[in-house]
Amino acid sequence: MLPSVLIVDDEKHTREGLRQALEDNYDVAVAASADEAFNLLAAQEFDVIVTDLRMPGKSGLKVIDRALALPAKPAVIMMTAYGSIDSAVEAMKRGAVDFLTKPVNLERLEVLIQRALRTRTLEVEVKQLHERLDEKFSFAAIVGHSQKLKDVIDRVKLVAPSKATVLIEGESGTGKELVAQGVHQASPRARAPFIAVHCAALSENLLESELFGHERGAFTGAIERRVGRFESADGGTLFLDEIGEISASTQVKLLRFLETRAIERVGGNKPLELDVRLVAASNRSLERLVREGKFREDLFFRLNVVRITMPPLRERAEDVPLLLAHYLKFFATENGTTPPAVEPGALRYLQAYAWPGNIRELRNFCENVVVLRRGGKLTEYDLEPKFRGEVTMGTATSYVTDVVQRPGTGTNSQINDLAGNPANQAHSLSVADNEKRLLREALIKARGSRTDAAKLMGVSRRTLHRKLAQWPELDVLDK
Repeated sequence: MLPSVLIVDDEKHTREGLRQALEDNYDVAVAASADEAFNLLAAQEFDVIVTDLRMPGKSGLKVIDRALALPAKPAVIMMTAYGSIDSAVEAMKRGAVDFLTKPVNLERLEVLIQRALRTRTLEVEVKQLHERLDEKFSFAAIVGHSQKLKDVIDRVKLVAPSKATVLIEGESGTGKELVAQGVHQASPRARAPFIAVHCAALSENLLESELFGHERGAFTGAIERRVGRFESADGGTLFLDEIGEISASTQVKLLRFLETRAIERVGGNKPLELDVRLVAASNRSLERLVREGKFREDLFFRLNVVRITMPPLRERAEDVPLLLAHYLKFFATENGTTPPAVEPGALRYLQAYAWPGNIRELRNFCENVVVLRRGGKLTEYDLEPKFRGEVTMGTATSYVTDVVQRPGTGTNSQINDLAGNPANQAHSLSVADNEKRLLREALIKARGSRTDAAKLMGVSRRTLHRKLAQWPELDVLDK
């Protein structure tokens, strides 16, 4: 598809001559007046407008104003026989990207059109990037409807417009960095840099240089001056993740910045005043670290102006279905496939699972499912044993797994012996617990067939029916 160009000029031979010169490489339209140009602009989009300055009625400056008020702004090039400095300055002030005089040099015009197209393409890409960033880091990107998550979002909305330092606490994988990005995106600093530093990943010396920069010769290997993350974040937000891991000397320098809003590069002695908002995060309680003498109390107070506590996923189980749907769709789109449908039985297990790795673990689970299943359905039979609540305590685990996997090896006496053995009693599993778990695993292995499950356990179908009557909740495994 050719780039579109609109020529606006009241002189017929000029506009028609430009049309003939450009139509091999562009989709060209012409207008004899500003009003005619307005009608064309209302009917279609143009990439570039080349307009005369002086025309009867409305001038080319009005064309600039109308064009740049459109949602999809074209690039505008002004041309005139009156090539005064004042005319050029006024056109550029109105938003024209360039200016040329009549008679028009066609080679020069071609260069200006190509330059205008590159400028417009770059502006569109930047706008789209900002829109994607706003979408990615907006509150809509924080998936869930639980009250605990709503409380977090409400707190973020209150603190974001301020300059207050924010401390985010919570277990690993709960989404602390996403909330930090949300604070930044909802603040007046949204168009300024958001710089993230993971403190635990860097050694003490490297972290200080990374944060504050260094002067040439500050240490062996410092062959040139380096700008640190604080300077890079000037005007924006600096996010320090795992701040509880920083050394005592770095704590002192960080405290000094919070008190003076200035830093010194490593090896330097000139204070650099900076406008940086600090957001810190930790998966460990800083209050406990203060009591243990591992973190400065004065620094903690400086950081803890507004505290946001991220709830673990086990405390917001009602959000699990939404998160599963979100990430299954995300990874399916990324891999060019359709998201698998999660069956109700599988969803019950996934919602009851504790998710010790929190959202990070759930995200990895979804990617695994999308890659391995390539659409289709996800049933409870497809889940790993940990999601189904399999016995995980020593001898009991190996025994249950062994009995289920070897047909005909289980008997009622063996089931009872499992709990009766003093070694197994140490695992604090009751007879009923073991029988129930064994029966669940047999039904899963048999894919819901009661006959096959009875064979796997080495018991009669009547015995299996009696046990199912004792635990009716296991009927959900029967197909």
